[in-house]
Amino acid sequence: MVDIDTQIPTAFDPFAEAKESGAPGAKEYVHIRIQQRNGKKTLTTVQGLRKEFSYEKILKDLKKEFCCNGNVVQDKELGKVIQLQGDQRKNVSHFLINANIVKKDQIKIHGF
Repeated sequence: MVDIDTQIPTAFDPFAEAKESGAPGAKEYVHIRIQQRNGKKTLTTVQGLRKEFSYEKILKDLKKEFCCNGNVVQDKELGKVIQLQGDQRKNVSHFLINANIVKKDQIKIHGF
C-alpha cells in the first residue's frame, strides 16, 4: 500500500489572484441601462462608478452637456445610481470615456 498525505483545502479561492491582478474577467463594469416609463418617456441609469467619484459633479456635467434633467438615487443593493431623462446611453458612454472616468472596455450598454 502507498501512504498518501491528503490535505483538504479550506476556503481556497482559485480566482483570488485574478481579482488582485486586474485581469479582464475581474474588472468592475459601469452599466448604462434604459428603462421605459409611460408612453414614449424613457429613463437612462448609470451604475457601477467607483465610489471615489463625486456623483453630484458628474450628474451636473451630464445635465449641462445633454440638456436633460436627472438625479442621484441611493439604492440598497446597487449603491448610488445616476438617473437621466431620455435615451442618453450613447451620450453618457462617450462622456465617461472622454472625461477619463472609465475605459471603453469597462462600459456595458443594456437596453433595446
